Amino acid sequence: MDKINVNGRIIGPNEKPYFIAEIGSNHNGDMELCKRLIDAAVTAGVDAVKFQSWSVSSLISKAEYARNTQYADKKKHFGTLQEMVEKYQFTPTQHKEILAYCDTKKVTFLSSCFSPGEVDLLLSLDVPVLKIASMDINYLQLLEYIGKTGRPVILSTGMATLGEVERAIRVLKSNGSGPIALLHCISIYPPEYDSIHLRNIPMLQMAFDLPVGFSEHSFGTSIPIAAIAMGACIIEKHFTLDKDMEGWDHAISADPIEMETIVREGVHVYKALGSATRIVSKAEEEKKKKFRRRIVAKRAMKKGDMIGVGDIDYKRPGTGIHPDEYGYIIGRSLNRDVDADEELEWRDFLG
Repeated sequence: MDKINVNGRIIGPNEKPYFIAEIGSNHNGDMELCKRLIDAAVTAGVDAVKFQSWSVSSLISKAEYARNTQYADKKKHFGTLQEMVEKYQFTPTQHKEILAYCDTKKVTFLSSCFSPGEVDLLLSLDVPVLKIASMDINYLQLLEYIGKTGRPVILSTGMATLGEVERAIRVLKSNGSGPIALLHCISIYPPEYDSIHLRNIPMLQMAFDLPVGFSEHSFGTSIPIAAIAMGACIIEKHFTLDKDMEGWDHAISADPIEMETIVREGVHVYKALGSATRIVSKAEEEKKKKFRRRIVAKRAMKKGDMIGVGDIDYKRPGTGIHPDEYGYIIGRSLNRDVDADEELEWRDFLG
């Protein structure tokens, strides 16, 4: 299986999880807010912050803008669809400004590319891996264009059948893409818990022999941490400073405390997964000496007495003759007197 190298961080099975704070459009078009989000994400311990590279003209048709001019939910929508897209779009100038800021904070800048022109923009910024959003898994022309760049790819699989995932991988690879990682994703904000199906993570890894992560849209911290326990090597989670902020995705995003929890506890789970090989650690070997049992005399006995099953008992510590070695002393004679409850040693027996 080919792993992905992102600025020196190796992503794949048995590697430390790669944490992406999905800022997306949660900057609300305000670059000072965007920088505060980056600062908080860095403090939380993420490896990368991710944005969305689309514009008012590259994503949505004029007819769709015309159909969406009013919204009942004024918290998520402040005006018409076009007005919101115009405000929330991430312009080329903003890309450059925020990439430079990420460099000063030593955090990787990533972005989802929604058109060939935006692929070119990200290439001009030397972004180390190209992210493909779930919605574009059947946009084959875009996949071909991305494949021809030779860059590593992270492909989200929300809304897609296995056949569509297989086709997308084939298109990317046949056009020369770099290593590919998949993200299991449920493209509902938020999804019902019984629709998340975290068992898809090992299934996708087995089906396609690719690294598999999880793009997360649920509330709280438990599901992304559980995804790591299921083998996810990437966790992508929307990120905000305030869930009550105006905008599309703030409500389902992790706040700084939650993101810090996801990173911290996610690393703990990764370390705890360990190996499928059964290992008794040095610390446990030492603990055996105190917590296991040894053979002691059940009653006082004289030199020359023969040991029977009823003559011995088993008590801590776990040094000396172990309980599973009792068969080697039954029928043997003592070479000294022993008291009741006295610890027996191999040297206490004749022959």
